[in-house]
Amino acid sequence: MTTTLKIDFVSDVACPWCAVGLASFEQALKDVGADIAVELHFQPFELNPTMGTEGADAAEYLIAKYGMSREQLAESRKRIAERGAAVGFTFGDRKRVWSTFDAHRLLHWAGVEGPPGSQHALKRALLRAYHGDGRNPSAHAVLLELAIAVGLDGERAREVLARNEFADDVREAERFWQQA
Repeated sequence: MTTTLKIDFVSDVACPWCAVGLASFEQALKDVGADIAVELHFQPFELNPTMGTEGADAAEYLIAKYGMSREQLAESRKRIAERGAAVGFTFGDRKRVWSTFDAHRLLHWAGVEGPPGSQHALKRALLRAYHGDGRNPSAHAVLLELAIAVGLDGERAREVLARNEFADDVREAERFWQQA
């Protein structure tokens, strides 16, 4: 008998530990095998909800936000990269931090309207693009490229982004998960 487990994965594209956590979780699911079916839903959480689309220098922002020195930041990044490598996630050089709100809107859309597995695929693609390649998750061109790459309808993705669709749904979900 197969048990289906619904899991809400509350995370931000900008969170390096979320990338490590997802990769670790995916490894654990492989170890469990077919005895437990997982229905995975990605829920929005913004680490930097006031960040503008222009972004900020990552080192300066993180040093100011967390009150750390450049040496502490370098050590933290090294630990994250080592932990990522241990679970098969490769971190690159992330020079900037950006708003992730539009990425969350696209993830929400993929979860609501996309084919099974598309939200998960898009989340992985966004994490790789941001943490691995240093790409801007608020740039609509990047978001469209990734949506199409994981098999989502490019024209519909363009509409979602242009019309600011799902903005209220994402804000409501963020409030819910922050209070939970």
